[in-house]
This record gives sequence, C-alpha cells and structure tokens, in this order.
Amino acid sequence: MAEVADLTVARAVADWRAWLAHERRASRHTLDAYERDLAQFLGFLTGHLGQEASLADLAALKPGDFRAFLAAEQARGRAKTSAARSLSVIRNFFRFLGRRGLAENPKLATIRTPKRPQSVPKALTIPEASELLDAIESEGSEPWHGARDAAVLALLYGAGLRLGEALAITRREAPTEQGSLTVLGKGRKSRAVPILPLVAETVAAYVALCPHNPGPDGPLFLGARGGPLHPRLVQGAVAKLRRGLGLPETATPHALRHSFATHLLAEGADLRAIQELLGHASLATTQRYTKVDLTRLLEVHRAAHPRS
Repeated sequence: MAEVADLTVARAVADWRAWLAHERRASRHTLDAYERDLAQFLGFLTGHLGQEASLADLAALKPGDFRAFLAAEQARGRAKTSAARSLSVIRNFFRFLGRRGLAENPKLATIRTPKRPQSVPKALTIPEASELLDAIESEGSEPWHGARDAAVLALLYGAGLRLGEALAITRREAPTEQGSLTVLGKGRKSRAVPILPLVAETVAAYVALCPHNPGPDGPLFLGARGGPLHPRLVQGAVAKLRRGLGLPETATPHALRHSFATHLLAEGADLRAIQELLGHASLATTQRYTKVDLTRLLEVHRAAHPRS
C-alpha cells in the first residue's frame, strides 16, 4: 500500500487490515478494495489539510471535510456506487479506531450516503454489508440479543437464506460447525447450503449466550422472553442501525440475501450454482442478478478501456 498519513495512522491502518483479515476473515480481494478506498481518502486529506493526517486530525474532521472528499470523488468521475462504497469503508475504519480507543469522530454519522441508482434486486456493496454485520452485535439491549441478531444476519449474507428460512431453523439444526445446512424453502423444497466457518462461529456464539433453552425441536432464534423471534424485530433492528450508519433505505435483511448472490456473481460464481444456493425454481429469477452486476461491469469497462 502507498504511504498514508503519519506513522501512527499508518500503524492503525495496518492493524485494521489485520483485523479484517483475521477477525472478519475478509478475502484478499475485499482487503485490497478496502485498502484502496481508504488510501484514496487519506491521500485526499493530505492535500485538503496541507499535511499528512494524524489520529488527532481524523478525530477533528468536520462534516464539511467528509463532504469535500465526496465532492472530489464526484469531480473525478467516480460513480455514486463507488462513492457510497468508499464512505462505508471510511466508516468501518473509524469504527475500528473507536473500538481501539485511537480516535472518535461522531461527525461522520451526519454524512448521508450518496444516493445510488435504483436497481432490482437492491444489493448492498461489500463494505456496506460488512458494516451492517460488524455493527449489529453491539445494538442489542442485552449481549445475547446482539449476538442473536448478528447470527441471523450472518445466515442471510453468508448462506443466502431468506429471513423466514433463518427463523425456521430449530435448535437441533443450529449450524454451529462448518459444513452444510438443509433449508426448507418456498414450495417446501429443501436445499443444502454451505456454512462458512465465520457463520458457524457467529451462530455458536449466540447459542452459548442465549439464556433460554427451547429444546431440540424449538426455534433456534428466540425473543427476549424465550418465544420465537418475530421477523419484525430483526427488520426493526436493521432499520435503526442503518439510520445510525448512514446506509441507504434499501439496507434491509432481505437485501443481504440479494447481496450474497450479487457478490458471488461478481466473483465469478456460476449462475446455476447461485440458483441452487438461493433455492430459485427458475433460472430466470436468478438471472436478475446479472443486471445488478452490469453496473459494476460498466464501471470497470469505462475505467479500463483504452478508448473510454
């Protein structure tokens, strides 16, 4: 990575990258994209402030400084989707700094994410999805509530489940280990979905903290009093969180399932494999995701083509 800010900030960036790699298990592709976006922001600050930014400078940034960066991004022709992704990365980094006690900047929460062109299905960017998953755990009124919500969202984004499918899982079926989970979807059709290690760990953490035991055939995800978790509680928690993070209104639990498919497609996954993972009866339904990814492909084409 190119040199960024002073040595203290540079060390914080290195620690942030290590945290993303080892704690969040981000892919090399994601790490590189995050690092590029953050380097662009820190490079902008060097010119904007007239010096390399220190941690104290980051903490002292005003809303106008963040808006100046977004304006500069627009002036150099970056798409709104890219600017939104950059802002998500910046928020992720600042949240990391806050957790480590290195810098706090509440002014960042006042910056609205640039509106993106509407597309169906409405997927989040990779940084936005990560931001939502990272922050949800700290939102619950009790530690186990946050762990529960984190586990639900992990299944939506990490396994492509519908919210109803996740809430239908029993305690016996709890995917607390890497492997596969059999899901009963629409039309009572069952499908096997792979469970990533991080998803399994998130579910296991919730199970360990949950004070209620509904029995092996009871629901895995429970409300505060031990009854089945209502989907509106999950939707409400995400709605509250997205406002605090400045994420778009399209950042809903179901958007994480769309994001699961869109990001797999962007990484080269086979369309029919995605169809199987999502449980779509028709390939035509899955093909909607090619239209979503077309925006990203056009952006890459414009940036790379010699005659663009």
